[in-house]
Amino acid sequence: MWEKEIDIHQVREIRARTTVFLGVGAIAKIDDICADLKARGLDKLIVVTGKGAYKKTGAWDHVLNAFNKHGITYVHYDKVTPNPNTHHVNEAAKLAHEFGAKAVLAIGGGSAIDAGKSVAILMKYPGKTAEDVYEFAFTPKEAAPIVAINLTHGTGSEVNQFAVVSIEEKNYKPAIALPCIYPLYAIDDPALMTGLSQDQTRYVSIDAVNHVIEAATTKTTSPYAVHLAIGTTWMVYKYLPLALKDPNNLEARYFLTYAALIAGLSFDNGLLHYTHALEHPLSGVNPHLTHGLGLAMLLPAVVKQIYRAKPATLAEVLKPMVPGLKGTADEADWAAHGVEKWLFSVGATHKLSQEGFTENDLEKLVCLAFETPSLGGLLSIAPTQATKDVVWSIYKESLHPYSK
Repeated sequence: MWEKEIDIHQVREIRARTTVFLGVGAIAKIDDICADLKARGLDKLIVVTGKGAYKKTGAWDHVLNAFNKHGITYVHYDKVTPNPNTHHVNEAAKLAHEFGAKAVLAIGGGSAIDAGKSVAILMKYPGKTAEDVYEFAFTPKEAAPIVAINLTHGTGSEVNQFAVVSIEEKNYKPAIALPCIYPLYAIDDPALMTGLSQDQTRYVSIDAVNHVIEAATTKTTSPYAVHLAIGTTWMVYKYLPLALKDPNNLEARYFLTYAALIAGLSFDNGLLHYTHALEHPLSGVNPHLTHGLGLAMLLPAVVKQIYRAKPATLAEVLKPMVPGLKGTADEADWAAHGVEKWLFSVGATHKLSQEGFTENDLEKLVCLAFETPSLGGLLSIAPTQATKDVVWSIYKESLHPYSK
């Protein structure tokens, strides 16, 4: 119960590649951040957001006050949607160039932050497009400075070098990992997240769980990634039900936010494999599919596939959700069924068939998993050999629940 000794109202500075301000009331730190931006000569910003959360959460009032106080001018792009696409990024980059923006402020969940990171790249490469970035036509080495105000407890994008943007015309949803897009500053204020709906609350938290299950079991994992994974799953298991029961429970929001933050650091070090590589084709084909829901539908079958390769690690990481695992390879089915039971217990009960996918779609999804830029790289570091037959079987098992 060490968490009870943490004052969630004391804003702490977490130093990684990004300086993160974590705690209830952390949004007030935007004043200090703007003072620093001004001192660096970064007094013209492009603000990248979705359509409404930046205002509804109250974050925008703090931002405007800080802008006015420190003489920062801005142009605002507010058209980012869940699963942002290259058109959003290109439009925002054009706006930034025309305004002469020197830095990016992204306010939102992973979609707004990832779009903002992508805009920051194009601000340094005016002759390039988002398609060039996400089809790997070149390798960016620099980006404009980025500040992220995070409004969900799931993505981890506010602290790592990853971004995801879809190329809708090709059903591609690639990921990039570039050191130049680590945010300079990030704000993780749980009080800004109390307005998340029940679905948003459960699915962003499930995203964090997927991050660490994958990061802890890749061929490139490290003790650091595994240690962060163990902490993440324990906190999500304990605090997600509390946040679903009472959206205004700030202690629950705080520890879910912290869990998502360290999950972002975990996969920044351990990387990802099956679940994300297979989810991206799902939301590439259907941009309206919630990312965390896609991951939830795939996770049990992925656990079944990888458990035999990493039984001891997964027994430890999954211990809160599936107690009693001994860490032996013959527990794969038990672990998979236990994960599905936990997902169902927090309301994530849909499977692929309920989202409109059928066995007839599997061939296309498998092709996209291997053809989409970057996803093949994720599959190459999975703990088991990621053949097309293996990927097909994961999709097939994810059409319907194990439990009838």
